Amino acid sequence: MKQSVKNQLIEWAEKYNDPVYFQEDPVMFPRKFAQDMAEGRAVLQDVEIAALFAAHFAWGRREMIVRDCNRLFEEMQWRPFDYVKTGDWRDEDASIHRTTKWSDVARICKRLKEWYFWHGSLEPLTQDELRTTIFRQKSDPKAPNKKINMMRRWMVRDDGKVDLGLWKKTKKTDLIIPLDVHVYSRAVACGLTRRKQKDLRTAMEITDSFREIFPDDPCLGDFALFGYDIDKEKDA
Repeated sequence: MKQSVKNQLIEWAEKYNDPVYFQEDPVMFPRKFAQDMAEGRAVLQDVEIAALFAAHFAWGRREMIVRDCNRLFEEMQWRPFDYVKTGDWRDEDASIHRTTKWSDVARICKRLKEWYFWHGSLEPLTQDELRTTIFRQKSDPKAPNKKINMMRRWMVRDDGKVDLGLWKKTKKTDLIIPLDVHVYSRAVACGLTRRKQKDLRTAMEITDSFREIFPDDPCLGDFALFGYDIDKEKDA
């Protein structure tokens, strides 16, 4: 990787790893519950459930994602863990977010309730275990699991800026860049991968490219790719 590219990525990461750029972003919801937790008004499970659903809804325009997350947490009366534990979930075929229905949310809540009956946190679940246990999707060793890796980034990274740092047993070096079409195109433009498939191997390759720049915290590079988009919009 050229030094000029490294320097640019470092500059973007330092600039855009800042809450000011994420005030209307799905991460605002777990951040709100994390603040409530710090003030004694919420528990870790509230933050985890908020992060799980906010990441699950992270598909489409940010204003739509934020709108629909607000609808969900209003239904939960802003007490996600209590809502999950009740077993009384809104269960109908009406959409809550794009193709996600309230009945889908109810099924996820059922699995969360079952998990939390035996466990205090979602942290022990691997990416694939979250996929199969909570979302009941088939195991797929090639899937990039973008939404799950986004949630894990929020919960693990601990620099006190955008991400929350509440999961203490998971290393930042074990995180994987949340890969979607937009992240992929930015990464290709920056020369971080040449692979054509948008799969787990590509996500790992992009993450490994960032290890050269941020060896102790490769997912800091996610903010650099976010910055790439903003700077290109300015130049347009």
